[in-house]
Amino acid sequence: MDNPNPDDNPDPELEDTLQLHEDEEIIEVIELEDTPQSPDALADELEDVCVADDDDDDGWQTEDELMESEQDDSELTLSRHTGSVFCVRLDPLTNSLAMSGGEDDRAFLWRVCDGEVLLECTGHKDSVVCVGFSSDSALAASGDMSGVIRVWSVEKREEVWSAEVGDLEWLEWHPCAPVLLAGVADGSVWMWKLPSGACRTFQSPGCQTTCGRILPDGKRAIVGYEDGSLRLWDLKQGTAIYVIKGQDGHRGALTCVSSNQEGALLLSGSVDGQAKLISSSSGKVLCSFSSQTSEGSGSAQDSNSVESVGFCNVLPLAAVAYLDGTLAIYDLNTHTLRHQCKHEVGVVQLQWEAESAVVCTCSLSGVLSLWDARSGVLVSEFHGHSAEILDFVLNREASVAVTAGGDHKAKVFCLQRPDR
Repeated sequence: MDNPNPDDNPDPELEDTLQLHEDEEIIEVIELEDTPQSPDALADELEDVCVADDDDDDGWQTEDELMESEQDDSELTLSRHTGSVFCVRLDPLTNSLAMSGGEDDRAFLWRVCDGEVLLECTGHKDSVVCVGFSSDSALAASGDMSGVIRVWSVEKREEVWSAEVGDLEWLEWHPCAPVLLAGVADGSVWMWKLPSGACRTFQSPGCQTTCGRILPDGKRAIVGYEDGSLRLWDLKQGTAIYVIKGQDGHRGALTCVSSNQEGALLLSGSVDGQAKLISSSSGKVLCSFSSQTSEGSGSAQDSNSVESVGFCNVLPLAAVAYLDGTLAIYDLNTHTLRHQCKHEVGVVQLQWEAESAVVCTCSLSGVLSLWDARSGVLVSEFHGHSAEILDFVLNREASVAVTAGGDHKAKVFCLQRPDR
């Protein structure tokens, strides 16, 4: 056979020992040393080995890249945040504008239809954890963890008022007036009339306030505290109408409060794993819903915090979302459990559709889920976030959801369903 490399002269003895087939050829002859190499010599030879660049990974993907390559059902993504997005709200008048706040100490006012940023809200000292619009959508507020609250004119796209209080826990606009409430870590609640800034404070009971909600009548606000108590405040008089504590109160910090559409019923949730149904007029606890109703013992209940609560507008139903991934649907007439909707991981938040018995949830898996509360059946799921969804909001028609994620993104989802 012809030598493919005529300039090379391999050892004749080596050639004699090779039995080549007719279609084979010698590519390279490697001489083996009789004495073993020292570690230093071996290291020197390895330095000469050519290793491919990291960019040329032959199709290998990191875990983050794999998550990002999964399906994305969203219609639009806002990627202006450089940290986790903690909160998002829609303007109540048109539902066409969104405001999001995040770990990067910024909030953005942007259009839902195309994601165009209309205003970058700067001047915060810490993560922006609360955002929201006034009832007429004329004003927008952003609040950070350190207690800096800034109010912006939506039309003029400029700051019109600001204040600084203690560490901020929650922020809530009045349902029909340019009035803003804020709960802070020292337990006090502040109320401002804007843009004048006229202020009233509601006295601290000596412990942190953790959540609050203005009732639909606009005259009262229910506030939850770290010691497990609840207070219903008269906003005009500045006094507590009643206090729910002790045996009637929770055994741990409040995490969430809600009221039904008429404001006659309240629902509170706590780290103690219980949700309490309360008459807003009398303060009487009508029923306690417990995670122990599902599976597990009292010790499991103690660690199974209630993360979100809400009332259905069209049927006498309430939903309670638990940290263990259970969405429980309760019958308000019989005070019994109707359905348990299971998530693989903890539920972060729930919201009922305004005109149906469908409840929407977001979870630590980054999935948005729609559940039919009448049957307990999962209607549909929407993927797109590569980390947990930390907040979301539905528009009036429940045709669009805007989400805030730990992946530094806010997304817009079109919630198509067979009945639409």
